[in-house]
Amino acid sequence: MASVKLVNVNKVYDGGVHAVHDFSIDIQDGEFIVFVGPSGCGKSTTLRMVAGLEDISYGEFYIDGELKNNAAPKDRDIAMVFQSYALYPQMTVYNNMAYALKLRKVPKEEIDRRVQEAAKILRLTPYLDRKPRNLSGGQRQRVALGRSIVRRPKVFLMDEPLSNLDAKLRVAMRSEIVRIHEEVGATTIYVTHDQIEAMTMASRIVVMKDGFIQQIGEPNEIYQHPANLFVAGFIGTPAMNFLYGTLEQGKFAVKGSNQKINMRADEKKLLKNYVGHGMVYGIRPENLIFEKDERFEQFKDASFEIEVGIVELLGDILNVHGKIGDTEVVVKVPNKYVIKEHDKIKVAIEPTYARFFNETTTKAITPDYCEYEEIEVTKSLDEDNVTIIEQKKQGIFAKLTDAVKNLFKGSNKK
Repeated sequence: MASVKLVNVNKVYDGGVHAVHDFSIDIQDGEFIVFVGPSGCGKSTTLRMVAGLEDISYGEFYIDGELKNNAAPKDRDIAMVFQSYALYPQMTVYNNMAYALKLRKVPKEEIDRRVQEAAKILRLTPYLDRKPRNLSGGQRQRVALGRSIVRRPKVFLMDEPLSNLDAKLRVAMRSEIVRIHEEVGATTIYVTHDQIEAMTMASRIVVMKDGFIQQIGEPNEIYQHPANLFVAGFIGTPAMNFLYGTLEQGKFAVKGSNQKINMRADEKKLLKNYVGHGMVYGIRPENLIFEKDERFEQFKDASFEIEVGIVELLGDILNVHGKIGDTEVVVKVPNKYVIKEHDKIKVAIEPTYARFFNETTTKAITPDYCEYEEIEVTKSLDEDNVTIIEQKKQGIFAKLTDAVKNLFKGSNKK
């Protein structure tokens, strides 16, 4: 197949909208790369630049070491699977899969061999004589994949191909796409807003927000070691718990509460530059241990009390929503325990999985980034358990704009 490389790729639309900022990644032959992020983060725009459907404003794009910035889509040797299946309704499954090869005047025997081979991989052989209207949603999606497979492109591009399917079928198709990728061995770039798809399918994940790459890594690396608050809150269901507070005398004092969490010696060493400063203590719901669990005694030194709110039953698991001070916390508990609203329960932190973040820069505090740093914050939004920080703009133009806005505000009051 092929390697793909993007170097400082940017997309700026007319009017100055900067959709993608300095996007760089080196994709190895055969990798399954997933771009994930909320709506409007630039993931589909980046995919369309790779496909040649959007111009690259500046930056460099290579396939197998060959610069492809100005190559037409048909000359990039890529195949794209869209959110809509885009099948020809009047054609059979066989003809839908064979159509692109017929346009390229591939010999009839070769077309038949490729279609039959792809149909076998996709388990579509019994349906080759059917038309799309006689297929289920999952079968139609497989036909769309087959149409790409028969072309044997260097790179497969998939733009949210499962979003039109129901929940059960999505789970089945996730496994199908992974199986197909393993059999075909194609370099694949897959776009989704669903972090479960990203975690279960990817060789590596690219997490995006507001046109910027937030982190690139293997699924477990991103889950266990998020680079910042956004990644920590976006990846994982329920999201990571964020406790805001300060480090005081070797303990973490939770903001809005009189409770303090004991810190281990290695944590104190890591956070020595944060004594007396605001920071964020992150811990995932599954790494909080309920007081009736036999492991609680082992970790009780790092425990705190919460008042229970909503309790969600999810089969064998309870998602227990509670509060410590003004901060909402979610705990995953086996459903063998009886927990009710307004109960006060203790939970202990499994310290191996504790993560710490700078409150204003939102970056993860690590041995390589442990000096205290602070930026001026003008706005903080809490959106779906994700903390978004906006840095105050500097410079003469920004100050002049603010002055004009303030002038208009003053005249409106009058």
